[in-house]
Amino acid sequence: MKLPRNPTTGPTPATRSKELKQERAIRSRHNILLAAARAFAERGYPAVTMHDVAELSGMTKGAVYFHFTSKECLAVAVSEEFARRLPAISDAVDQLALPPVASVAELLLRTAAELRDEPLMQAGARLQIERGLIDAELPLPFEDYTALIATWLKGALAVGDLEHATPPEPLARVLVSAFFGAQLLSWIVSDRTDIIERTVEVLHAVLPCTKDPRHISPYLHEAATARNPVPTRPHSRAGRPLA
Repeated sequence: MKLPRNPTTGPTPATRSKELKQERAIRSRHNILLAAARAFAERGYPAVTMHDVAELSGMTKGAVYFHFTSKECLAVAVSEEFARRLPAISDAVDQLALPPVASVAELLLRTAAELRDEPLMQAGARLQIERGLIDAELPLPFEDYTALIATWLKGALAVGDLEHATPPEPLARVLVSAFFGAQLLSWIVSDRTDIIERTVEVLHAVLPCTKDPRHISPYLHEAATARNPVPTRPHSRAGRPLA
């Protein structure tokens, strides 16, 4: 009896072609999203056109409309990505297993660095300010962010690392409000070049215990080390330090 042939392993040419098209579509959408973010961050929502986004992305206007049917859809997509970035920063901080107060400081400092360096974060923050000018429902990214800070503050209170007259929930709201206000002023005054310094000022003013070296964040420690590296002693050819 003749046995049936084994089916061919791996994708067929037609399947592979379809996968390549999907990959190109994903890359195109991502490029358009980044171009829109740069435009919104630099010019603001009202001043940006779909033509601007097409030019910045290096794609045709038709290609932009294929992925996003309107400027409002672009604003929503950028805002949704911004809303996803904040939990990603929180998760990265959570994995460090820092003391609660240090976790709060680390979260704000890492968020500040992303706002300084990432156009998509800058666009997301600006669109939140301009949400009244956008005829679409944008996500509210700060609620879970604030709730996590409140949870950490409760933990700090429980272990005696926080002494504050304000309960954790309102204290978290004040801290987040002060931080995002500080980043706005930093953007207006210095294009966010001083956002880290302003964030430290907010932390020290709202949470004085963050001045304690026990609660210093790894981000600040790494930044201080980068500014003031430990000098190394010169070595002889034999590899021993010179006297």
